[in-house]
Amino acid sequence: MLEKFLETKPLYYNEIDYSRMPRIYSRIEEHFILPTVIHIIGTNGKGTTGRFLATALFHKSYNVGHYTSPHILEFNERIWFNGEDVSMQRLEEVHQKLLSILTQKEADSLSYFEYTTLLAMLFFSKKSDFIILEAGLGGEYDATAVFTNNLTLVTPIDRDHEAFLGNTIEAIAKTKLSAIQKSAILATQNHDDTVFSLLERLEKEKDIESYRAEELLELKDSANITAIMQRESLPAYLKENLSLAIAALKYLKEEYTPDDFKNSKLFGRLSSLDKNILVDVGHNVLAAKSILATLKDEKYILVYNSYKDKDYRTILTILKPIIEEVHVIDIYNSRIEDSNYLQTALDDLSIQWKKFEMIENDKKYLVFGSFSVVEAFLRIYNG
Repeated sequence: MLEKFLETKPLYYNEIDYSRMPRIYSRIEEHFILPTVIHIIGTNGKGTTGRFLATALFHKSYNVGHYTSPHILEFNERIWFNGEDVSMQRLEEVHQKLLSILTQKEADSLSYFEYTTLLAMLFFSKKSDFIILEAGLGGEYDATAVFTNNLTLVTPIDRDHEAFLGNTIEAIAKTKLSAIQKSAILATQNHDDTVFSLLERLEKEKDIESYRAEELLELKDSANITAIMQRESLPAYLKENLSLAIAALKYLKEEYTPDDFKNSKLFGRLSSLDKNILVDVGHNVLAAKSILATLKDEKYILVYNSYKDKDYRTILTILKPIIEEVHVIDIYNSRIEDSNYLQTALDDLSIQWKKFEMIENDKKYLVFGSFSVVEAFLRIYNG
């Protein structure tokens, strides 16, 4: 079974063999008949941008696949087709087909993300008009970069996954932007000079074309964006993602209406579970800044934990103006930071904290820190 097969593969690796996915895909490429592929790279907002675009294209009567990661509760959240997550039964059928294409050695050697990427693309193969393909943590060497794409969308680039991508914005941006194959549209960037100087160099080296999202948008698009934001009750920080998705539609010469974005918001992006509970899967400094800008006039109990490789001290410093208290939720994952270190950081920042126990109806809660934090909270909340 697919789920048991994936359980044999670790989710995270200290080292990654970047030659494995290109080598295996080149051998089995003939089994994949792919349509227009739109690749999404960047640091924050890839999943949201992809779902906005996929939903709009689906509402225009195209067959559309959207591959995103990671999932919150169920694996099949990663593979969406024509308005819904693909059933595990369907994915099991594709899993068996993929195993028949791969050698045993290849199947065993592929990482969790690499195998899942091939699984999604094999499912989308032959039945899609568009595939919206979200990169994992990287760009140039990401498993998703082996597929020929027609357009790359670049969400804001910032620091994250520095152990794999580099410890400077220039190194991170270069790795991500090097995934561009033909054409690219870039969202507004926080590190404008660095990102666009690198892009200018790549344009000359690889003969690619690029656009800033705002270059493709007109006044009527701005009015449509405002209408969609209001009708779908989207938090302010998703405006850039929506603008990038609409810029992609304009590039593709696809007419759209605000109705095409109905029910396009991904769960876990400042989603309201109850009148007093917000959940967000953000996990880095850029996400913390976006949340602060959106919730700056409120106070919340922050249900939190962090991976070891995240800059949680800076994240907590940013969020401190909206934190009433931190409730540290238990996460059983080898990547989670030692509780003593996290608690020391909270003490140093003079933030009151305690272990998470239960929700009180008269308090306001923000659940934030990673997909794992939201998953752990939802399992408790849903009983």
